[in-house]
Amino acid sequence: MTSAARPVTAWAVTTGETGMRTQARGLAQAVADVVVEKTVASGPAWPWRASPQADRLGPPWPDVVISCGRRSAIASLVARKAAGGAFLAVHVQDPRARAGEFDLIVAMEHDVIAAGPRVIKVPTALHDLTPGNLTEARAAWKDRLAPLGRPLVGVVIGGDLKGRPFTPADSERLIAGLTRLMRAGAALAITPSRRTPAWTRGKLAATFGGHPRVFLWDLAGDNPYRAILASADRLVVTSDSVSMVSEAIASPHPVEVFDRPASGPDRRLGIGQLLPRAPIVGDIVHDHRFAHARDRTSREAMPGVGAGHEHQGAVVRERRPLGPCRGVGIDVRTQIVLLS
Repeated sequence: MTSAARPVTAWAVTTGETGMRTQARGLAQAVADVVVEKTVASGPAWPWRASPQADRLGPPWPDVVISCGRRSAIASLVARKAAGGAFLAVHVQDPRARAGEFDLIVAMEHDVIAAGPRVIKVPTALHDLTPGNLTEARAAWKDRLAPLGRPLVGVVIGGDLKGRPFTPADSERLIAGLTRLMRAGAALAITPSRRTPAWTRGKLAATFGGHPRVFLWDLAGDNPYRAILASADRLVVTSDSVSMVSEAIASPHPVEVFDRPASGPDRRLGIGQLLPRAPIVGDIVHDHRFAHARDRTSREAMPGVGAGHEHQGAVVRERRPLGPCRGVGIDVRTQIVLLS
């Protein structure tokens, strides 16, 4: 998006967690020409002071600051005060406090905050996946994933949650399900995350390491995450991250959510509201014919969801006028385009 006068600059401000960064960055890339990511301290700190763990929030100020997460919300508002209201303040998720000080809030349907003139509710977590970057990732990894054969099941594994670790029992159940998939003829492309416990990664390596029909990322080198989402015939995602599930259902493939008891009501409700798009299963469905038949039924219930990336053209493109905003001199920022 380009202003006739000059490029629009946005900061994507978070405390550094991957899921937060993806949401803030995704919205920033949709509305600005130049996007700069900023990481603020997770503990008490003046947000305009830099440290080895945090970036400085100070002049020259951007046109838009998009924050995600409660701690970065406070940093954004403190910086805005220091800037004299020079930028548009947008927050992703429910800030839980001082909501009226933001020009726009983008929250998921399960968040407590009510929809309103400056609050937009969306059905999935925001992210930066697009048909374009998924196609690029698929092409970049084609020579590495194609030898695995078809059908290819992409497996996205999270990890520990606050108050709910990824236990050895979780790992054993997941690995048992993946083993059944292989016996049914599937190849596997598995990507653990930085949160995945070392025990789980070791067990995956012991079970599948060296198998000609399994790719298992070891957290070194290029990240295959986007390529797996783009290339798989079917996806299995653990239930500990609403962001991971949201990103998986942005792909054109059937998605199953491998059930792990969540740590709190917000995550349970958030995952639950994604169920029409990604059914939760206690054990991985090992019959591909059943999985794909179920997916066809889901598609009939969800018009616009097709077999390829073209279904993303059916998403709702919603423009909401924000009204007058302090310090906003660029017309393009009186409207924000959201993909929901």
